[in-house]
Amino acid sequence: MKIGIVGTGLVGSTAAYALVMRGVGREIILVDVNRQRAAAEADDIAHAVPFAHALEVHDGEYVDLKGARVVILAAGSNQKPGETRMQLLERNAAIFRDIVGRVLDNAPEARIVVATNPVDVMTHLAAHFAAERGVPHSRVIGSGTTLDTARFRLLLARHVGIDTPHIHGYVLGEHGDSEVLAWSNATVANFPLEQFCAAHSIPLDDQIRADIDHQVRRAAYHIIEGKGATYYGIGSALARITEAILGDQRAILTLSSRQADVCGVKDVTLSLPQLVGGDGILDTYMPPMNNDELEELHASAQVIRAAIDGLALK
Repeated sequence: MKIGIVGTGLVGSTAAYALVMRGVGREIILVDVNRQRAAAEADDIAHAVPFAHALEVHDGEYVDLKGARVVILAAGSNQKPGETRMQLLERNAAIFRDIVGRVLDNAPEARIVVATNPVDVMTHLAAHFAAERGVPHSRVIGSGTTLDTARFRLLLARHVGIDTPHIHGYVLGEHGDSEVLAWSNATVANFPLEQFCAAHSIPLDDQIRADIDHQVRRAAYHIIEGKGATYYGIGSALARITEAILGDQRAILTLSSRQADVCGVKDVTLSLPQLVGGDGILDTYMPPMNNDELEELHASAQVIRAAIDGLALK
């Protein structure tokens, strides 16, 4: 039950910490071009093990990924204040062919989980490079809108006064500015959101929706402006995704993966509700949405496809 993490910056190291706190896996290997940083993070996280779960945490090289069931890719530059995820693309794309190749050289059976932003495009790249080695797209998984969906559900939970496990709603498309909050299929305790709010005299007007949309869509910018980076939420999301894979849980999460067609946009990588288990992505579901949401999802897919086209993949 070995897990590899390539890139031990704030996201990668926080993911490792979250894995320890959740007790996911048995061994975690941290790999980074800065070996001193990887060693320091591994030691610091290992010191938390006596207070959590019995995992082994080490730094290492790519060769130490041998036998890893899951490898998380968190390498790349951090998003700067005011910078969009898409603006990260040119700074992060160049290193991915090398990283994916070195991971698969040493852990050819690994499921690859991509966290590097812009995550949809980087997942598309990783799937492209992995396919050159015969790895199916289903084994390359982006964290996608898993965190955005959690933010949406948290804000809905606060609004209606119900604990988050009883709130269902999805954020779809790009993990970024064009993401789609699917209000039309949101539920509370299995009741449609609008019906629940009406029955309990909870307001849900256009302004409230707009405020929640803004908080979900702009959450990363707000956090980055205040402290420079986001990592607790995404680290926990990565631990949850890894847990679903290692445990073959057949969980449904809004993960990013390569799709043949989404709302008429061909060969695009974005987030939809996906069934995930031991073999990676097992199935993809297109939830019922209204016409406006479908148009927004089409537009989001076009944004990602345009960025992919700019890479001129061969």
